[in-house]
Amino acid sequence: MNPRYILYIHLVINDIILLTMFTLVQVLSYIVFTLNVSFCIVMLLIAVSASISNPLTLAVMALECYIAICFPLRHTQICTVKKTYAVIGVIWMLSSLSVLPDLFVTLATESMEFFHSRVFCLQRNTFRHPYLKEMRDIVNQVYLVIVWLTLIYTYFRILVTAKAAATDAKKARNTVLLHGFQLLLCMLTYVYSIILEGLTSLFPSGFLAIRFAVSIFVHVLPRLISPVVYGLRDKTFRKYLKNYLFCKTSSDTHPKNKS
Repeated sequence: MNPRYILYIHLVINDIILLTMFTLVQVLSYIVFTLNVSFCIVMLLIAVSASISNPLTLAVMALECYIAICFPLRHTQICTVKKTYAVIGVIWMLSSLSVLPDLFVTLATESMEFFHSRVFCLQRNTFRHPYLKEMRDIVNQVYLVIVWLTLIYTYFRILVTAKAAATDAKKARNTVLLHGFQLLLCMLTYVYSIILEGLTSLFPSGFLAIRFAVSIFVHVLPRLISPVVYGLRDKTFRKYLKNYLFCKTSSDTHPKNKS
């Protein structure tokens, strides 16, 4: 019932979706190399939506920290469970609106034979219209500017509050700073194609290995930080995690005590 943990759970689910699509595409690329275009489009739409949702969720979590520290008396009124679910719905709506034009333009410009053909499952191979790349770049830049401005504003506002030596404010300041670090790692997604093309031109025979290594660094590494930043650093989360593990251990160790 805590909006902060609802947002954290949403971030984890979002990362699970993204990593599932990433793993599926990587495994299939090694097994069959090329995939049916229609199947590839479905996976790319889900993966790209989750990728866009990630920084937007970070921005909302930073705002929640800002409200909790700078407006503590109004926090329970502003950050309610109902409003949190509504914000999550808006995040996914914005993410979907960012990728649906790719689908609509591709449906309007490509022949039916293309959707029955097979390609190596990359965004540039599936959504081939030159207009789409320009539009994606603009959308990504707009979202990144909004998210960065949100993080910078909330960080400095919390920084001012933290000068009063409030422990919670200092912790929130560090959390927002980690938001920024994770967002910086997420931004590697936008140079993914450049890195991949550069390394492939140097080592053309190792395309699959290069793609796998770069994808691990760009897509997986930022997601490994989430459990540390938003889970283990939180005292309440650690307390419940210890209680859960203790109960599980006790039940497994003393089966006679089970009721």
